[in-house]
Amino acid sequence: MRNRAYIALGANLGDPQAMVRAGIAALDSLPLTRLQAASSLYLTAPVGLLEQPDFVNAVAAVETGLEAEALLTALLDLEQARGRVRSVANAPRTLDLDLLLYNDLELDSPRLTLPHPRLHLRAFVLAPLAEIAPELQLPGRGSLAAWLPAVATQQIRRLPC
Repeated sequence: MRNRAYIALGANLGDPQAMVRAGIAALDSLPLTRLQAASSLYLTAPVGLLEQPDFVNAVAAVETGLEAEALLTALLDLEQARGRVRSVANAPRTLDLDLLLYNDLELDSPRLTLPHPRLHLRAFVLAPLAEIAPELQLPGRGSLAAWLPAVATQQIRRLPC
């Protein structure tokens, strides 16, 4: 069975645009996984730890034969291969990959929460997600479109191709 997953990508160290583009391309090389769509790149201010460079963000859709936790492991391996160091929460990073949605799965385990617990609160997730899947329903939360007004005041700018 093929599963649809949505993944948020972000970076703010080194060349963040190149890193996010490389991250998108790397998703297509994961086992049993094929890239289906990728959003434009967006420039956004940091959240939480504010004294750091702005982020470049995007969202990708993949079809995968991996189970959700196996996909998470593969994403964490991609981060590490691209120099991700986990120090403090919301710290600057070379590449961040967050599993946002996996089919309609609702899961709350010590390792993985689906849907991602803050996806509906972040313009840097909702705007690119709406670009590639405007009719998407968020499990337990309703339509993606219904959440866009809640993040309308957050600064986000689509970068030129």
